[in-house]
Amino acid sequence: MGRAYEVRKASIQKTGAAKAKLYSMYAREIYQAAKNGGTELEGNPSLKRLVEKAKKDQVPNDIVNRAIDKVNSGVDENYSEANYEIFGPAGSTAIISCLTDNVNRSVSSVRAVINKCHVKMGAQGSVSYMYDHLCIVSFKGMSEEEALDAIVEAGLDVNDIETENGEVIVYGAPNDLNKIKEAILAKAPNTEFDLDEITMLPKEKVTLEGEDKETFERMLNLLDEVEDVQHVYHNVEL
Repeated sequence: MGRAYEVRKASIQKTGAAKAKLYSMYAREIYQAAKNGGTELEGNPSLKRLVEKAKKDQVPNDIVNRAIDKVNSGVDENYSEANYEIFGPAGSTAIISCLTDNVNRSVSSVRAVINKCHVKMGAQGSVSYMYDHLCIVSFKGMSEEEALDAIVEAGLDVNDIETENGEVIVYGAPNDLNKIKEAILAKAPNTEFDLDEITMLPKEKVTLEGEDKETFERMLNLLDEVEDVQHVYHNVEL
């Protein structure tokens, strides 16, 4: 099973979480993207991508519009990213990504989960070096060779490209996500992207059993309840 499957599975799990949490996640990300790059979708690729993703995840339009309108009306909220690196049982690791307006609150909430599950928070960089920070773009309607030609013509380098079940999957630098999509659309304007994510993919995975697996799954469930947690990347086969 390809690496893209793991990202897609994580995305499906995320959208199955409580709707209030999902809506809050998108509202924060959309607000921050609009504040950083402007509220016009065509002039702000990051905002456009988030709005498109929100629609796919069935986030109501009023949630999206309200987040953008806050920027237009001059509301000044400040969200910052905070990542926490975790050592779990039996070689398991995780990277917890938060988007928060209160770092003290986010770290306190994450530490509460860590203490309940008896796992360990590592120093910055102690876990992340075991992951690849990549963007993943997947689509159909084009061969792998055609996709690579389009990307090369656009002057882009990618980490990898593969085909899985008739779907072309491109792995590249996080900053190249929108450029890769634009290169594909230049050749095939009607292309629909099944996946366009910036993610952390583990270089190696582990399988947990018994109490170790229960502990790790409990940690994931508790983190899903923390409002500031946007994403959890991990190396465990579930």
